[in-house]
Amino acid sequence: MAVKKYKPITPGMRDMTGYTFEEITKSTPERSLLVIKKRSGGRNSYGRVTVRHRGGGARRFIRLVDFKREKLGIPAKVAAIEYDPNRTARLALLNYVDGEKRYIIAPVDLKVGDTVMSGPTAEIRIGNSLPISNIPVGTLIHNIEMKPGKGGQMVRSAGGAAQLLAKEGDFAQIRMPSGEVRLIHQVCYATIGQVGNLDHGNVKLGKAGRKRHLGIRPTVRGTAMSPRDHPHGGGEGRQPIGLPGPKSPWGKPTLGKKTRLNKKTDQYIVRRRSKTNR
Repeated sequence: MAVKKYKPITPGMRDMTGYTFEEITKSTPERSLLVIKKRSGGRNSYGRVTVRHRGGGARRFIRLVDFKREKLGIPAKVAAIEYDPNRTARLALLNYVDGEKRYIIAPVDLKVGDTVMSGPTAEIRIGNSLPISNIPVGTLIHNIEMKPGKGGQMVRSAGGAAQLLAKEGDFAQIRMPSGEVRLIHQVCYATIGQVGNLDHGNVKLGKAGRKRHLGIRPTVRGTAMSPRDHPHGGGEGRQPIGLPGPKSPWGKPTLGKKTRLNKKTDQYIVRRRSKTNR
């Protein structure tokens, strides 16, 4: 997929770029795999905003994506490559030989007409899902399970790929896109290949309106507020943050403050992600 640059007929289009969508083969989604998306605007059941800067945006339907790949030993043919407004990656529509249809995340070089399969007996081919124990060391993988049978939870965004580094005992060492090396049980499933839509990070929205179409509302800088509204506010002219360090609007440390609380899974992290990849 390539990135196209728009002719600047308006100021907002001067630096705007977009997708060419040349890999998309079907413009309408599969109706049987659609679910209505209920939007909350960042509010909880009491009506209070718990996630800021959410609201508006274009109306969407949720595509039901098969992250578990639990139809073992049943081949499926790729019927179409489709756009999904809810994620950065593209979707591949699979038609199984028993008549069932399912969506999966489309990896690089997966084309219409290809045959994919999941299970221990599947070949080492792009789009196939296998237990990590059956995947050769050095292979690029995505859609990786963290718990057996729960479905893929890691490496699912556009351009993402993890690498299988080593196998030892019941666990395998996998290098994540962030650079972190993590232990994953070898009975967990993973999909061969790299997630498609590699140029997603090269697209420039160009104007505030495209951000609103994504359902993201404006973010006001703390330094632009008054002292009663934000710890960074106030002062004559522009001032540095000062204080012991950057703060959230509620006075809590932020911007580099470690928020990891789950100490139970520290034993599965072999090497932390590097600072350059944060």
